[in-house]
Amino acid sequence: MTPGQHEQVFTYAAPALKFGRGAAREIGYDVRGWGAGRALLVTDERVAAAGHAAGVAESLTAYGIEVVTFAGAHVEPTDASLIEAVEFARGAGSFDAVVAVGGGSAIDTAKAVALLTTNPGDLMDYVNAPVGQARAPEHPVLPLAAVPTTTGTGSESTTICVMDVLALKVKTGISHPALRPRLAVVDPSLSATQPAGVLAASGMDILCHALESYTARWFGDYDSKAPEQRVPYCGSNPISDLWSERALGLLASAFRPAVRAAWGEGSGEGSDAAARDAADDMALAATFAGLGFGNAGVHIPHACAYPIAGRVRDFRPADYPDAEPMVPHGMAVSLTAPEAFRFTFPAAPERHLRAARLLDPGADDLTGEGADVLPRVITRLMRDIGSPNGLAAVGYGEGDVDDLVAGALQQQRLLATAPREVAAEDLAGVFRESMELW
Repeated sequence: MTPGQHEQVFTYAAPALKFGRGAAREIGYDVRGWGAGRALLVTDERVAAAGHAAGVAESLTAYGIEVVTFAGAHVEPTDASLIEAVEFARGAGSFDAVVAVGGGSAIDTAKAVALLTTNPGDLMDYVNAPVGQARAPEHPVLPLAAVPTTTGTGSESTTICVMDVLALKVKTGISHPALRPRLAVVDPSLSATQPAGVLAASGMDILCHALESYTARWFGDYDSKAPEQRVPYCGSNPISDLWSERALGLLASAFRPAVRAAWGEGSGEGSDAAARDAADDMALAATFAGLGFGNAGVHIPHACAYPIAGRVRDFRPADYPDAEPMVPHGMAVSLTAPEAFRFTFPAAPERHLRAARLLDPGADDLTGEGADVLPRVITRLMRDIGSPNGLAAVGYGEGDVDDLVAGALQQQRLLATAPREVAAEDLAGVFRESMELW
């Protein structure tokens, strides 16, 4: 490392990956290969009711692994819900592995358990600064196998555990390479039955993962760092670009058909086969996007999403049964995405235009070189899949802008990945222009 020089090194890391229908039924073989004899299975009530967790538990027990199940993972985890899971695990004895079955909420809960059952201290000791102390683990965390049942979060590939800190009304997380799962088991048959609203929200998370990592600050534009100073989010790079581009291409062909199938449009052998293909491609797109952003990072839309989700008052999304007031993560991310990419366009016009063409190659209005091209493609997709029309549709107004900006500014880890410097007034503009999208 030479002071003043630009970075010349990037690091790419990913979990072992098993993909395909039926892959979840093989997980006992994989976890047993780690030498595990006792595993904690982390899931939530709805996934447990669907039978997905039981199928994974059966595979584990078939290979002689004792399974203890925690089915209390909270949809959109909070500091309180993570502490509850950790206390359950600590009270249930020692484990050799953790297996998460569910959406990003269950997987993130499992990451916290894997960390805090093997390391001293409290949850907030490890939460990212400035909200927490950003403490690094002192001891190896429990090995984690992640089995996603939704398509979108990418948590099965990443080093991030996200939560709402209730007292501060802010969404933040823990970020450390030790939190990356050892194995990701992506079985499209588990996510193929997502309700349309869940699929639309989680699919927009896939989209933003791919777009944000593709437009993130280039790794070589950072100042050079010593190896111990490098963070998991290293900026866009040649390898993450490949994953992001492929994810956008899959979304272009699969996202709308998958949502239409979830709405129940069409039936018959041909359409059923097409719906199956779309579901498989959405799972693959989520995997590719996770492998990309899990290294390159995300930026402004995700930074803005945290206060949008953390300060929600009374919005209840469709297809989230019995949900308390919440803005699902993928929905929260997408609501400021069009305006955020309008803001970042000057930093890399060619990347924004290529992303628009990958996402909607058949569109007849992708000519020109303006900042409106990618936002137009995104908003057209959001309309087609039934997304809310901006922040006002989920309960926010002009009077909330200052509070939302304050929350986004706490996400400096994410804002540092943006291709342009982001000031408070820039974020205020993004929030104001996102009140109504079309």
